[in-house]
Amino acid sequence: MRIVVVGGTGLIGKALVQALREHGHETVPASPSTGVDTLTGAGVAETLAGAQVVVDVTNSPSFEDGPVLDFFTRSTTTLLAAEREAGVGHHVALSIVGTDRLPDSGYLRAKVAQEELITGSGIPFTILRATQFFEFLGAIADSATESGTVTLPEGAFQPVAAADVVATLAELATGAPVGGTIDLAGPDRRTMEDFVRETLAAREDPRTVTTGPAARYFGTAIDHALVPAGEARLGAVRFEDWLKG
Repeated sequence: MRIVVVGGTGLIGKALVQALREHGHETVPASPSTGVDTLTGAGVAETLAGAQVVVDVTNSPSFEDGPVLDFFTRSTTTLLAAEREAGVGHHVALSIVGTDRLPDSGYLRAKVAQEELITGSGIPFTILRATQFFEFLGAIADSATESGTVTLPEGAFQPVAAADVVATLAELATGAPVGGTIDLAGPDRRTMEDFVRETLAAREDPRTVTTGPAARYFGTAIDHALVPAGEARLGAVRFEDWLKG
């Protein structure tokens, strides 16, 4: 099977390309560094020629409201148009748990717009919504740090290992289109404070970690929106084991 992974040189994409190749699939990484630009369309049609599946794991270079919306709408529109021309039979996209429950977040509004383009495209699709990756816990701490103290929102949090995201995407990409969304979360649900405190402790980072009712997640109030609201798949990698890795 010929599978094109758009965003195939990033954290998830690079590992996904390797996993699919190990299972015998002809897998092509597509990104600006490989000559494929989904914003301008350069190299897109040529790369998608003969592909049965396209997996989109791209991310915007800017998280500002306007640029991130422009990125996901333009990139997705370009991809879907090229897929129609190429006769691609399955579009798989990586999204985020809680995307449709956090309208105050410009980034997640952009992901909603992306999902709407996919669902209305007429191309068979599967959308995987994942919770935040263990690998991003350090960045979450950094974004919430002031004067040596990390202040985080209260509420449940259920991050997942990037390796589990890759494994799930590989399974979905080689299966039949779902025609809907699937949620994926880690096996452990605690507070964001707990996960970040343990991460910093494992790195011997001296910052203090606390919570506050006014604390925000990258500028957005989150409540319980970052955990699955209903049925979800659970990753295999436990947080404690990931910390030891």
